[in-house]
Amino acid sequence: MNTQIFPIGRLWAAPRVPSILLVLGAVTALGAAFASQYWGGLTPCEMCWWQRYAYMAAIVPLLPSALLRLPAAQRRASLLLGGLVFLVGAGISLFHAGVEQKWWEGFTTCTAPISAGGLDDLRAAILAAPVVRCDDIPWSLFGISMAGFSAIASLMLALFAVKAAFSKEPVP
Repeated sequence: MNTQIFPIGRLWAAPRVPSILLVLGAVTALGAAFASQYWGGLTPCEMCWWQRYAYMAAIVPLLPSALLRLPAAQRRASLLLGGLVFLVGAGISLFHAGVEQKWWEGFTTCTAPISAGGLDDLRAAILAAPVVRCDDIPWSLFGISMAGFSAIASLMLALFAVKAAFSKEPVP
């Protein structure tokens, strides 16, 4: 195949491609989360939202290097910062998966059973309780919950970002 007519090799060698792929990965994860909420009927708990915030936050440093032709040092910093945010998201997701599996306790505001002394205390506790508990597994596939899949995806995106940051770039 003549690369002059079909310059696909040059397109995929472009320095912006890793950032574009990472942004698409974050957007895909967010899309899956929102689709499961609005089409699948799975209401997210508080820690589910934290995982979503991590994907949203990862887009912020990656978007400039995905859209603009930045110098190599700025592109590397963008990829490393995005990778760090994905790594934090993986930690949040792993913590959430552990809470779901009862490996450790979650935050009391998200997992504690309601117990109160009087009727007024009970009513206040019920009204303050989250709609969805963080230690419940609303959906799983092959024994892996959505939080577990989020941990895997975030870790893979983090590793890809770091690898892309330190890879030898072709001359544009």
